[in-house]
Amino acid sequence: MSIRELRADCANCFGLCCVALAFTASADFATTKAVGEPCRNLRPDYRCGIHSRLRESGFPGCTVYDCFGAGQQVSQVTFGGTSWHDADARAMFDVFPVMRQLHELLWYMTSALTWSAARPVHKDLRRELARVTDLTNGKPAELLALDVAAVRQDVNTLLLKSSELVRADVRPQKKDRRGADLIGAKLKGADLRGANLRGAYLIGADLRDADLRKADLIGADLRDTDLAGADLSDALFLSQTQVNAAKGNAVTRLPAALTRPPHWT
Repeated sequence: MSIRELRADCANCFGLCCVALAFTASADFATTKAVGEPCRNLRPDYRCGIHSRLRESGFPGCTVYDCFGAGQQVSQVTFGGTSWHDADARAMFDVFPVMRQLHELLWYMTSALTWSAARPVHKDLRRELARVTDLTNGKPAELLALDVAAVRQDVNTLLLKSSELVRADVRPQKKDRRGADLIGAKLKGADLRGANLRGAYLIGADLRDADLRKADLIGADLRDTDLAGADLSDALFLSQTQVNAAKGNAVTRLPAALTRPPHWT
């Protein structure tokens, strides 16, 4: 499994995120829709009719979402290229979020396998990567019966070990901010190299020009976090969803596997 395969390929998906997921009218979505109800902006060819202007049209939430490639996996592999119009739509919609969780785990493991400092757990990571990859190729009924929480727990043990090995090379005694409430925190220019920010709440925090190299950001909430000028070039477990939810600029440094969002200034 490569990072490329874990990126959304909308051309090979049947607009699953636009149908299978529900959303409520809010600052993120201009309207309300239920699971199984196609978004009003979904075209017959399964493309978004306002993709280039989602934010100004009241759908910034759509620009944040990333399926980690689960859409094309469900569309082309699990259901063999048959769209929800012709397949068991309910099963397809139920499988999609399960697949997304599995693909997210694949993203994290694939990333960890690129870190030389985590080599002591690479063998175990490769084993788990193969196991979860096999799960993603299961039939709809198998995927729906899967205990994803248990799978996630097994994988997370290895991810945590990988993180500890990498961060120990930076600063062994770095303060643990796992799950910390840092909403709106003033951290401009902060030295957060090797910090444990797993699951931290950084909503609206000021991280301009902060150094986040090798900081563990798995599960961190970066909604409206100001990352202008920040260095996240080798931040651990940073995802496209987190980047899309944050604010940044032309000099914000991101890992090579991630893309600078169009809405960043």
